[in-house]
Amino acid sequence: MTHSPPVQKSRRATGRVTLAEVALEAGVSPITVSRALRGERAVAPELVRLVNEAADRLGYVPDPAARALASQRSDHVAILIPKLSNALFVDLLDAAQQTLRAAGYQALIGVTHYDTAQEEQLLREQLMHRPAGVLLTGLHSSPGTAALIARSQTPCVHLMDLPPEGQAEVPHCVGFRQIDAGAAITRHLLARGRRRIAFGGAQLDERVMQRLYGWRKALEEAGCYDPALEWLNPASSSLALGSDMFQQMLAAQPDLDAIFFCNDDLAQGALMAALRQGVAVPGRVAVAGFNDLTGSDQMLPTLTTVRTPRAEIGRTAARLLLSLIRGEQEGPSQIDLGFELVVREST
Repeated sequence: MTHSPPVQKSRRATGRVTLAEVALEAGVSPITVSRALRGERAVAPELVRLVNEAADRLGYVPDPAARALASQRSDHVAILIPKLSNALFVDLLDAAQQTLRAAGYQALIGVTHYDTAQEEQLLREQLMHRPAGVLLTGLHSSPGTAALIARSQTPCVHLMDLPPEGQAEVPHCVGFRQIDAGAAITRHLLARGRRRIAFGGAQLDERVMQRLYGWRKALEEAGCYDPALEWLNPASSSLALGSDMFQQMLAAQPDLDAIFFCNDDLAQGALMAALRQGVAVPGRVAVAGFNDLTGSDQMLPTLTTVRTPRAEIGRTAARLLLSLIRGEQEGPSQIDLGFELVVREST
């Protein structure tokens, strides 16, 4: 009496083509099939071709749930960002996703809309898929989010922010110090002879508030701080809001001679308003932004800003997370990628 091979039994029982069958068809090992289908670059192109052709012939469809159950981890990485409409996070996400994909991991993206409760719920849902790791924007999450990460023992890297120097407990994080960047652009304006320097802030998430603290710190050191020059609006940052804020600030504070906007789109909107109204920039008032977004070097006048390494943060954080997943990283780590002051015509 003959017996069918084990792989055939598995196929009849589940109705699915198995990874072992694809390996037999392609003439390679199951682990090579797994790596090839995950897109790992370490697999030779010829082997990838053989595996893909065998999978197509057999109609193989990967079962990520079964793989996660077998390994206690999936080949997915959860990435939580505040917004997809913000170019800042699109650049970061694109770089992180490319780095993870090259190592055979897929991104499971969640958008928090700057809401810590929503972030916690999204993380709870994504942890049900047993992600191999988590990339989390910022350091100021809810206690519930921190507890979820700790209980799941899922490797996690925080993006964009660094904790204050000397903080006892330091999580894995990649970014730069927002306070220092806010202070640097303000000191530049002071060095240009400006003394009535306003701050225009929108969205008012933790990173914006840190830039505000940096602005405040630099002005206090120079003896120029005036709380009446803090102009804060919780609405989303946009060109239209920047235009409105510019007009309102000049009307309320006729003697101000510079404005530091927390994001470039606000500053771009301000420059457009100045052009429409005939307000000389930087003659009458200097304007500076933050993040060096697309178009800032094409404004009239070109916009002085702080260039932030968004794509490099995404790549570096993904690499750090991969090292944690593989057990290669020991102890907490902070990676400070810094920032660059880009001086153009608007100051």
